[in-house]
Amino acid sequence: MAEAVAISVVIPAYNEVKTIGEVIRRVLDCGYDAEVVVVDDASSDGTREFLKQLENPKVHCFFHAANRGKGAALRLGFAAAKNEFVIVQDADLEYDPRDFRLVMEPLIDGRADMVYGSRFLGGPHRVLLFWHYVGNRFLTLVSNLCNNVNLTDMETGMKAFRRAKLVDLKLSADRFTFEPEITAKAARARWRIYEVPISYSGRTYEEGKKIGWRDAVTAILAILYYRFMD
Repeated sequence: MAEAVAISVVIPAYNEVKTIGEVIRRVLDCGYDAEVVVVDDASSDGTREFLKQLENPKVHCFFHAANRGKGAALRLGFAAAKNEFVIVQDADLEYDPRDFRLVMEPLIDGRADMVYGSRFLGGPHRVLLFWHYVGNRFLTLVSNLCNNVNLTDMETGMKAFRRAKLVDLKLSADRFTFEPEITAKAARARWRIYEVPISYSGRTYEEGKKIGWRDAVTAILAILYYRFMD
């Protein structure tokens, strides 16, 4: 039964006071025995204060003194995670913890070391931002060419891992370059990688979306770096 499987859900958070409480509630109600590890990346909108007043033994909060980026927050969260399986969950409401059952299945049955929840494999999604979609597909294509894999969504914010594999991977990216870094290093380590379709409720920039075209350029440089220079 899912309830008997223990997972650690790592949530990097930066200025998400409007959604972080609901995200934590949904994670705790995901159907698994979930440990929640939230890393606040020096938020200034009240997220930090909200997390400090939480009193739940299943929720563990850590705080960066200065903004260091998503990758740095995830490394801290991974180090704190205690369970056999680890899932990355963004602090907004774009990804739905009800989809954990989909990304967990190949891990639980022993087929996979890492699972990507793909927004482009046919799951329900909000219709939004054509050029953001094109950018994501292009970054995935470049990553696939460099790493000889056939992902559909390298940049997805929902990824799941076996903790035993994750602790052996030497990660260093501090910001959104976490995604191309872990893809390159997992491919190089010959991890068994799976993809499953998930739902996606994307936000507009007015609603709080943070990633932009500059991050896409940085991601391309990171893909090339982790393939040819790292």
